Amino acid sequence: MVEVSDEEQSWIARSRNGDQQAFEALVLRYQKMIFALAYRMTGSMADAEDLTQDTFIAAFHQLESFRGESKFSSWLYRIATNRCLNWRQRDLRRGRAYENWGRDREASSAAESDTDALSVQVQQALLKLDEKQRAAVVLTTYEGLNHAEAARVLGCSETTVSWRIFAARRKLKKWLAPMGKGGARE
Repeated sequence: MVEVSDEEQSWIARSRNGDQQAFEALVLRYQKMIFALAYRMTGSMADAEDLTQDTFIAAFHQLESFRGESKFSSWLYRIATNRCLNWRQRDLRRGRAYENWGRDREASSAAESDTDALSVQVQQALLKLDEKQRAAVVLTTYEGLNHAEAARVLGCSETTVSWRIFAARRKLKKWLAPMGKGGARE
């Protein structure tokens, strides 16, 4: 059993009994985390917002299935990751995401600093990765999960997570190498 704060346990229990304010407290605690994951998986602010909302709707409906064997955040990560992976399979939404991302990039390109430009290039490289490799990188590098937690979220072994990260890093290093000394490092 994983430790969950008394406050969080109370929110979960009250949410299961239909207390909307308790569930809202859970949403407020985790929405930035889930949005960040969704944005890194899709590259689209609009789709990340949709997927974040979809994740919390699914979590609300599946709340009875949360047994407390993992952290509540890991349980939410798993729901969100599955939603993001399924999103990739929808051609219409994928096309719209690239269009939105392109418009957002053009609108902000005049104000980009070197750091922003690097972030855009890294995001472009992330989007080129296979979706399962991207999920492993996002969960471990950006969201701070260890390989065991990421494996639980992704429903695979730690070895698989490690391999996906290894393969993804090789690709990212190759793609980002042309950026020079300030980009990918040995």
